[in-house]
Amino acid sequence: MSDVRGSKGRGLRLYGWMLVLGAVVLLVDQGSKLWAISALSDGQNITVIPQVIRFRLLMNAGAAFSIGESVTWVFTLAAAAAVAGILYTGRRLRSPGWTVALGGLLGGATSHLLDRLFRPPGFAQGHVVDFIDYGGLFVGNVADIALTGSCALLLLLSLRGVPIGDAAEAEQPSA
Repeated sequence: MSDVRGSKGRGLRLYGWMLVLGAVVLLVDQGSKLWAISALSDGQNITVIPQVIRFRLLMNAGAAFSIGESVTWVFTLAAAAAVAGILYTGRRLRSPGWTVALGGLLGGATSHLLDRLFRPPGFAQGHVVDFIDYGGLFVGNVADIALTGSCALLLLLSLRGVPIGDAAEAEQPSA
């Protein structure tokens, strides 16, 4: 019985860490977007690494590579579903690796959801603020970095067979 409580206590701590990491990603992303809007709104570009990275403001109505610009509301629903799914799945956390992966996904998805809900042109149709230009290939933001890194970690954990929760917990029927 103490193993079950200890495992649940650890799960609660990891869930808390997932929420903290998500909040950090959210705050850094939204803060960097506020900076980008104030520093780059006049069309200014800032070269960080010549020919590789520069900062330039882009309001993205679509998804990656501006795909689906006419159906922004679909991305709003997808982001809301992702946030809800991550919060639900995170309740099973027993792995630090999965905690990091889900925390990064949570922060990135939440930040994109807030952009979609509250940025112009209107509620649930807002544009995501992108400003990191990767050599003209695509333009993204901090949330995109967190989402991409978290997806890579999620893939690695899955390929290595690292469970998100306890194996014993999955075998026991829930009460």
